[in-house]
Amino acid sequence: MKALILLLQQPTIEEKIKNSPDDAYQLGVLIGSFLPLVVLAGLAYWMYYRAKKSDRKE
Repeated sequence: MKALILLLQQPTIEEKIKNSPDDAYQLGVLIGSFLPLVVLAGLAYWMYYRAKKSDRKE
């Protein structure tokens, strides 16, 4: 139930871009929406690298 509420509270990116005052705001919205994805991908790669490195030592 909590996930559903969080999902409904988040406004869409298209709506934010449509109502943006200028181009700098649009760029900020795009960076802010893709930054969590990039951070999570980097974290996943780092975890994979560490696990692979520890398998070689054993």
